[in-house]
Amino acid sequence: MEKRIRTYNIIVAIAIFIGLPILFWALGDFPRRSSLKETISVVTILAFCMMIAQFYLARSNKNTLKAHKMSKVVKYHKFIGYTFVTILFVHPFLIVLPRYFEAGVDPIDAFTCIITSFNSTGVILGMIAWCLMVVIGITSLLRNHIGMTYKTWRIFHGILSIAFLIIAAWHVIDLGRHINSSMRIYIIALAGLGVLLLLKTYLFKSSKPSGETK
Repeated sequence: MEKRIRTYNIIVAIAIFIGLPILFWALGDFPRRSSLKETISVVTILAFCMMIAQFYLARSNKNTLKAHKMSKVVKYHKFIGYTFVTILFVHPFLIVLPRYFEAGVDPIDAFTCIITSFNSTGVILGMIAWCLMVVIGITSLLRNHIGMTYKTWRIFHGILSIAFLIIAAWHVIDLGRHINSSMRIYIIALAGLGVLLLLKTYLFKSSKPSGETK
């Protein structure tokens, strides 16, 4: 029975966090661009959706994850986090990468223009989210060397993650090339539920000293 539940959970997670975003992208009425640009877009969309999935691979979602060994959940959480943080880390550079293969604005000039567009709320939010993500990644890697107890670090990690998700979701909705009503509802619903799950854990549950995430 537990094996069946685990298999079902994995299938549902893949469908929600990978299948649906790809479906929204494929069926969306968006102007199609070069294969390189569309590939970068899909990879970025999936990376962001997998960061949302991190909120469901946490102790806050323990009722759903009770059929899984928490040690394995932690490993998946770390692997997904480090993998997709790396992708989102280079996201600002991937935006201008196709310009190396096109005539027109120099890639460096395009990148400089983007990061100095302080009159754009979406760009500012993106830079804030990027900085928060870097802090989350570094503090996760160096957790045992920053002088925090596990409980303190877990709360710190959770607060940063909530701030990152809210700001990053706002950035995506504001500037995302492949945002339509379906994708907007999808992001708001999943991100909102993930944040509520985590807040519920912090506000109404006492922390336990263990190796669990968030």
